[in-house]
Amino acid sequence: MAKNTICVWYDKDAEEAARFYAGIFPHSAVGAIILAPGDYPDGKQGDVLVVEFTVAGVACIGLNGGPVFKHNEAFSFQISTEDQEETDRYWNAIVGNGGQESECGWCKDKWGISWQITPRVLMEALVAGGGEAKRAFDAMMTMKKIDVAAIEAARRG
Repeated sequence: MAKNTICVWYDKDAEEAARFYAGIFPHSAVGAIILAPGDYPDGKQGDVLVVEFTVAGVACIGLNGGPVFKHNEAFSFQISTEDQEETDRYWNAIVGNGGQESECGWCKDKWGISWQITPRVLMEALVAGGGEAKRAFDAMMTMKKIDVAAIEAARRG
């Protein structure tokens, strides 16, 4: 287990979610699946309790803790993409499998986890600052899924 691991709370679908992420993102995998050694408030002995997994190289655990806590945008995975094809592939995988679109490159998967599918060119524009950042930012504010060509055009002015 990694020294620092992100723990993501699920109602009961941590293993399904981990397998879904591992099937989409490179450098992702499902590791140990830990069964509950006894009954707990939202499960029984032998149920999947914890799933170790990585998403794009980031160590995570999924905890099947029940319906008590709900996800919100205060936590998200940000996935950097190189081009429109990669942006489309990840966005469509998340949204097209029970997820939902949001604004400015954000979407949610079917478990309510927020994802930022962020093309590298957008971040480069924001880091550049000045008018280039403002134009790219203004363009981004009108989008759901990020349009790489529109961001590149905004950067150029």
